[in-house]
Amino acid sequence: MPDPAKHDPALPAADLPPSPVVPTIALTGDGKRHGHLRLPYSRDDSAWGSVMIPVSVIANGPGPTALLIGGNHGDEYEGPVALWDLARSLTPDQITGRVILLPALNQPAFATAGRTSPIDRGNLNRSFPGHPAGTVTQKIADFVTRALLPEADIVLDIHSGGRTLDFLPFAAAHELPDPAHQARCVAAMRAFGAPFSMVMREIDAVGMLDTTAEAMGKTFVTTELGGGGTVTAASAGIASRGIRGLLAHAGILPAPRPDPGPAPSRPLSMADDRATHVAPASGLCQPLRDLGERVAEGEPLALIHPADRLGAEPVTVRAQMPGLLAGRHFPGLVKLGDFLAVIATEL
Repeated sequence: MPDPAKHDPALPAADLPPSPVVPTIALTGDGKRHGHLRLPYSRDDSAWGSVMIPVSVIANGPGPTALLIGGNHGDEYEGPVALWDLARSLTPDQITGRVILLPALNQPAFATAGRTSPIDRGNLNRSFPGHPAGTVTQKIADFVTRALLPEADIVLDIHSGGRTLDFLPFAAAHELPDPAHQARCVAAMRAFGAPFSMVMREIDAVGMLDTTAEAMGKTFVTTELGGGGTVTAASAGIASRGIRGLLAHAGILPAPRPDPGPAPSRPLSMADDRATHVAPASGLCQPLRDLGERVAEGEPLALIHPADRLGAEPVTVRAQMPGLLAGRHFPGLVKLGDFLAVIATEL
């Protein structure tokens, strides 16, 4: 049997076992339906149990399909809050085409407020394209890869920093080898209308939903809308407005009426690998700059004090490049190798 953690996304579906995931509602056809993706999961307290992943489908006639995802990581809440609200409020007569909403895709992680699944410790956003005979997390990724992504014209995966990171609120598109494909994603990113828009470089893109969707040629947008394992009125509002802006861009919602609206999104870029800063030591982190502040190359960003003794000199972490502090480690304690900061270039 192939390695359950891996399969070639180009492999014909006939060469893989069928997915064990069964939708409890029809994913095609007009109207508005709420249900679950049911994934059988036998466990100590429920021998014939299932993981039940909430899903809504809202459709009205021919048109594009948008796949809207939250809860890829279970401790990030802007996506779930905005999509739960959209599932309640959006009606078929308001749209053209179809919207598929998955506000808590990694339902086991979401239910326990964790980044990864408590069942198999799987990080869903490092498990794509998944496998139908793999772990629970790999089975969820496989269903999205084979059943949902091929149906989608535009994909939005809403993230924030979770419990360990904090970010300026930005929508993001990735640097892609095909300029035309990248241009489509950048245009959709701008339509989301977050306060900041980032052309992003991932430090670890293997196994991501992003990478799988982009390899299929999909218009893909992701976000980082705050962090700290919570949601604010401001960050939830950014997510809700952004979703509607993206749906209007896709032609699913009518174009919004002209109004002053929020300030234009500020374009950012992760210019090169120097943008990402990793903790060179473990200890108590003392930030010296806050999110949104401009820093010069060589300027101190943080001090890392040894957490087990007093009187010792801290390690000084300096900016590897000039720019805007766009993301940071959130908890007070940091470990060697943890993500510490990201500096973005203003375009």
